Amino acid sequence: MKITTSEQLDSLLQSCTECLNSKISGENGKRAVVLCGGTGCLSSNSNEIKAKFIELIEKNGLADKVTVNQVGCFGFCSQGPFVKIFPEDTLYRLVKVEDVEEIVTTDLMNGQIVDRLLYVDPATQEKVEKQEDINFYKKQKRVALHGCGLINAENINEAMGYGAFKGLQRALKMTQKEVIDEVLASGLRGRGGAGFPTGRKWSFAYANEADQKYVVCNGDEGDPGAFMDRSILEGNPFAVIEGMMIAGYAIGASEGYFYVRAEYPIAVDRLQKAIDQMTELGILGDNILGTDFSFRANIRLGAGAFVCGEETALLNSIEGKRGMPRPRPPFPAVKGLWGKPTIVNNVETLACVPYILREGAGEFATTGTDGSKGTKVFALGGKVNNVGLVEVPMGTTLRELVYDIGGGIPGNKKFKAIQTGGPSGGCLTEEFLDEPIDFDNLVAKGSMMGSGGAIVMDEDNCMVNIAKFYMEFICDESCGKCSPCRIGTKRMLEILTKITDGKGTMEDLEELELLAEAVKNNSLCALGQTSANPIVSTMTHFKDEYIAHIVDKRCPAGICKNLMKYTIVKDSCFGCGLCARQCPVDAISVTDYTAPGKKKPALQIDAEKCIKCGMCMASCKFKAIVKE
Repeated sequence: MKITTSEQLDSLLQSCTECLNSKISGENGKRAVVLCGGTGCLSSNSNEIKAKFIELIEKNGLADKVTVNQVGCFGFCSQGPFVKIFPEDTLYRLVKVEDVEEIVTTDLMNGQIVDRLLYVDPATQEKVEKQEDINFYKKQKRVALHGCGLINAENINEAMGYGAFKGLQRALKMTQKEVIDEVLASGLRGRGGAGFPTGRKWSFAYANEADQKYVVCNGDEGDPGAFMDRSILEGNPFAVIEGMMIAGYAIGASEGYFYVRAEYPIAVDRLQKAIDQMTELGILGDNILGTDFSFRANIRLGAGAFVCGEETALLNSIEGKRGMPRPRPPFPAVKGLWGKPTIVNNVETLACVPYILREGAGEFATTGTDGSKGTKVFALGGKVNNVGLVEVPMGTTLRELVYDIGGGIPGNKKFKAIQTGGPSGGCLTEEFLDEPIDFDNLVAKGSMMGSGGAIVMDEDNCMVNIAKFYMEFICDESCGKCSPCRIGTKRMLEILTKITDGKGTMEDLEELELLAEAVKNNSLCALGQTSANPIVSTMTHFKDEYIAHIVDKRCPAGICKNLMKYTIVKDSCFGCGLCARQCPVDAISVTDYTAPGKKKPALQIDAEKCIKCGMCMASCKFKAIVKE
């Protein structure tokens, strides 16, 4: 059946809401087993866990009493795979296939909780039964992640049960200008990195007359360690399509393109299924809900080029050209896809739009700061206990992100820095931990919001090596169109490599600063313009580490291989020879020294032969080998 009127949609929405609520509350007389179906959990056998549940539920005659469902990402990736039991809201984590039988027998059949699979709070050592009581979730607010981890991303009825298409329904009863004004009033800024006001971008495209306009969703997420857009598309693709449709209606576009990297097969598959289901229902297509608005959505796969995250390079790629940035102006809102007015918004931005139209601009604007409204999704990773996907109100401090939500640093190591904004961002040190997170404040402190990557570093990280890592990435991903980026980034990488090899000079630091400024001011697109940010921020906050590499020929963190040295402490060595047997290059030999109280002569490492693999240190039971 196709939905052709707003009244028909109302009736279906009410029916789906009642059905979903009945499943969650248990009013239908059944219990529900819900499993995480994000990429991380799927790679840890979530599908096999689901199949085992179905097998054992049928085997034990529970098929009429228990349902099994797979949803999107729960967010707490380091604790997955997750299994949640409704209506009790019991959350099991780190579930394996062999745990399923115990859950079925103990919980589903006998109503008892499997204690060993509950989350244990590291601070109190208490077991936590419900998801909302875990610190990781307490300070989060889900707007862009609406429905993720709750609905089946491949079931349009569950999406409608959780509010899908209410925003579109309201938008189609407004004028185009009213929709744009609503988005402007919300204060929504682009979540792809630049933070440009979304409503303003839409108004530019709306003002340009054309026989055809386009909406493009940028799903080409390329920052190392970032997986925000992927998780949204995997968890609730319907919300992103709805956001695209609202944008299309607002500017007068009848066609949209999702540009998603091919490395996201699960996201692409669920997105296509969502498009097919919406088309079959009549939500996508001609004369939507009986109006004059028609819209179609298409998917284009990206080959994984980081530069295609830049909107004009992305448009070239969709057109079948090489993914290289175009000079601006003209901007895409004037001359974009195939020369027509086009708006490009990223996945998270479009996922926020249905919330704004459904709940109202005022409700969205109640969260956040004066200049940055709403929430922001971060992929929190690196040296932090609670690795995962988090969505927090703008204005949340970095300390809350790292210590309250992230659970602090493993092994109680000392916090050193957090890199926000990916390769385009910068490092923020301990002095900035109490700074609120918003677009303008992060830029003022020498970093940027970016798309939402947040990599935590501790005392064991070498900041010169971190800058080198990001510059290697930028050099690999530079399209080569403009010489400042093509040559400048390569030269900066050469200098960083020279420094980490122990061959740097103080003049190299001056040259790095000059190159950083030149590349920033003369590159064609944001990839080159921001490429030196990790170098500039690490030199600002950790210049002493650069000097140690250059002057002392020493890496304080013991990371840079060519500046590293393994030494055997003779008085601690028992002469057992285990390290010598583990050494792949025979660099360890016996000395003529026997420590007091020891029976065998101590050993020594030949620095010329040593390849610094660390096998000796790892194998020594007496901790007699140190890294300098």
